[in-house]
Amino acid sequence: MTLTIAKLRPGDVVEVKAPDEILKTLDTDGTLDYLPFMPEMVEFCGRKFRISKRVLKTCYYGTSSGMRKFGKEDVVLLDGLRCSGGAHNGCQKACMIFWREAWLRKVEDVVVQSTIDSESTQRLRARLKTSSGPRTYFCQASEILKATNPLSKRERFEKCFDEVRAGNYSLLEMAQRVGSWLFWRLRRKLLGEYAHGKNKSTPAESLNLKSGEWVEVKSMGAINETVNETGYNRGLYFTPDMRVLCGQKHRVERKIEKIIVDGTGEMRELRNTVYLEGAQCGCIYALGGCPRGEFSYWREIWLRRVKAAAEEKEREIA
Repeated sequence: MTLTIAKLRPGDVVEVKAPDEILKTLDTDGTLDYLPFMPEMVEFCGRKFRISKRVLKTCYYGTSSGMRKFGKEDVVLLDGLRCSGGAHNGCQKACMIFWREAWLRKVEDVVVQSTIDSESTQRLRARLKTSSGPRTYFCQASEILKATNPLSKRERFEKCFDEVRAGNYSLLEMAQRVGSWLFWRLRRKLLGEYAHGKNKSTPAESLNLKSGEWVEVKSMGAINETVNETGYNRGLYFTPDMRVLCGQKHRVERKIEKIIVDGTGEMRELRNTVYLEGAQCGCIYALGGCPRGEFSYWREIWLRRVKAAAEEKEREIA
């Protein structure tokens, strides 16, 4: 099916189309050009949101990592909309949801919500897959490699200019992103990984942290004692942009125990790992960054519990 869609820009107000309209765009697997419309997205039908960014490129990670692009460049992000994982056995990855422009319409009114009937919602849900095998899940993360194409080195540079033209970033913001990428790329070549230790087998520690608790991120010296030569602790990488939180106090958003792996659909279990409020991946090693906004994963061994930190943090904010 060929659809002619007006290109949406950051700041535009859009309405997620009605279930029957979306159903007409989907194949038998519930996808449009291999990108699934997931059950977690159905609740947003008929509701209005603002475009936060056009997705001109995206990272992926799991068994491998890198940057890719959607072939038709018809994908956007909506302000704050992340996958709940409710239809995928409680996956806690909280991915930003990708939206094909064919699933949206540009509108002027951001307040009024359209009425959606339950029968059309049920018809849409009946089309949507959540698994592709007994132990594999079917979602936007599992299908990301099928729905995207690899980026050449030349395209990675061109995307930086495209991001500015699309309104994702100002010229100054992109210059800062490219400068940061260049700095960390050179530093990595000259000095190796920012976090690096001498461990062959990396240690673990359980703090049994709960949502709402306050922690302090340990110093780089202490973190280096927990990682191997390449900056990993039991398979989890301490990224260079995580260093800026060292010594800072943050609140635990939640414990993370299981995530669906990009490209495979495998549910991977994690131990002693949490999200910290507001701590997202900066994609430092990706030229121009990435709009995906994944959360940084924090091993509890990189943190220390802080008592009575809430009042102190409130004073800092005030």
